[in-house]
Amino acid sequence: MRGSGPEGERYRDGAYYLPTVLDSLPNTARVCQEEIFGPVLIALPFDDEDDLVAQANDSVYGLACGIWTRDHARAWRLARRIDAGTVWINTYKQFSISTPFGGLKDSGIGTEKGRDLIRGYQRQKSLYWATDTTPLPWAGR
Repeated sequence: MRGSGPEGERYRDGAYYLPTVLDSLPNTARVCQEEIFGPVLIALPFDDEDDLVAQANDSVYGLACGIWTRDHARAWRLARRIDAGTVWINTYKQFSISTPFGGLKDSGIGTEKGRDLIRGYQRQKSLYWATDTTPLPWAGR
């Protein structure tokens, strides 16, 4: 199946791509191995959880993952095993400024948002201030 752009005068000069679902591909297909930043879904069959995790992790990328299931225990197991910086369960593209966002492997450049990002902009300094005038025996005079 090949995706296309929307038709009509208002779309003539734009870079638009209609949502597209691709299936019947092996996980080794280029489109399965590269990050596609567009409205494209690749549907791959799997035999069991181990097969699903192996296919999901068989990539040099690991930005984000979406899992849809009614089985909450399964979602928890899969989310912990899949090598992705963000895993959405029964939702997609939800963000919070309080949680970090960053990819694993060759995805993303660093981490955005959350405490870790704020710490990246800070310089730490430790101050030790004695209030007792008695010198510490190991510190000398």
